Amino acid sequence: MSMNIVCLDLEGVLVPEIWIAFAEASGIPELKRTTRDEPDYDKLMKWRIGVLKEHGLGLKEIQDTIAKIEPLPGAKEFLDELRSLTQVIIISDTFTQFATPLMKKLGWPTIFCNTLEVAPSGEITGFKMRCPQSKLTTVKALQSIGFETIASGDSHNDLGMIRASKAGFLFKSTEQIKKDNSDLAAYETYEDLLKAIKAAL
Repeated sequence: MSMNIVCLDLEGVLVPEIWIAFAEASGIPELKRTTRDEPDYDKLMKWRIGVLKEHGLGLKEIQDTIAKIEPLPGAKEFLDELRSLTQVIIISDTFTQFATPLMKKLGWPTIFCNTLEVAPSGEITGFKMRCPQSKLTTVKALQSIGFETIASGDSHNDLGMIRASKAGFLFKSTEQIKKDNSDLAAYETYEDLLKAIKAAL
C-alpha cells in the first residue's frame, strides 16, 4: 500500500482569487492580473506591490477584503471528505497573512505558502518565497520522503507539480491552459475531481 498525499492549489480551486476580489473591492481593475495572465510570479508580485504603494493601500485593506471572502461552494465539504481518505496539503503561492482567515473557514487544513514583508505602517514592502518553484519543489521533497503525490490546480504555476505527480488534474482551469495541456484530465466539479483522486489513491 503506497503512502499518498494530495497536493492542492488554493486560489481558483478552493477559494476565489484573492487579488481579483481585492481588485473589485478597491476599484483597481489592473490588480485582477493573476498567474493565469502572468506566469512569472516574481514579476507579478513586484508589480502588485508597486500598484498598492501608488494607491496608498496596505495589508489591512487586503485583509478587510479577505475577511469577506467565502470558500467556493462545496469546497469545505470536498476537502473534509478528501481528508477523511488521505493526507492533504494545500500548496499555494499566496502568503500566510492572506491565507490564515481562509484556512479557518476551511477547517484549518495544512497549507504551505509564502510570507509578506510588512512595514510597521502596514505597507507591504516585499515578499519572501519559501523556496524557488515552490509547488514543484514541495512535491519533489514529499516524494523524496516516501510519499506518492496526487496534485490538482488551475494555473500555469500548478503545471510542474501536476506533471511531477503520479496523478495530476487540472481543476476549473482556463480554456487556453486546458488546450495547451490537452493530455491532462480537466475537471469542473468537486464531485468529478474527488472521483478522479479516489481512483488514483
